[in-house]
Amino acid sequence: MSLIGTSSFEIHLSVSLALEYEEVLRRQRVDLGLAQEDVSDLIDALCALSHHHQIHFLWRPQLPDASDEMLLELAVAAQCAYIVTYNQKDFVGVEKFGVKAITPKEFLEEIGELQ
Repeated sequence: MSLIGTSSFEIHLSVSLALEYEEVLRRQRVDLGLAQEDVSDLIDALCALSHHHQIHFLWRPQLPDASDEMLLELAVAAQCAYIVTYNQKDFVGVEKFGVKAITPKEFLEEIGELQ
């Protein structure tokens, strides 16, 4: 989280992904030690620091989990090299779209933040 807003990488966001982030944070806010205002502040900051994309194409289904389709569509629309996720098994085959699903640790290694 401390690297968000630095020049280490760019964040790309769609409306559907921002709404999902907000829903997850609100659902888990107590466990995360966040107040309602903190969730709003986090989402606002994420939106302010992200490149925004409207998705104009759908080629579903491509992935085992339908709820992950929006991430693939965003990654392709934004021409992202990576989808950073702990859930790599649900992103098998994304390489055919020029995207690689990697873990946060792998991503930090890729950008030189971990050795």
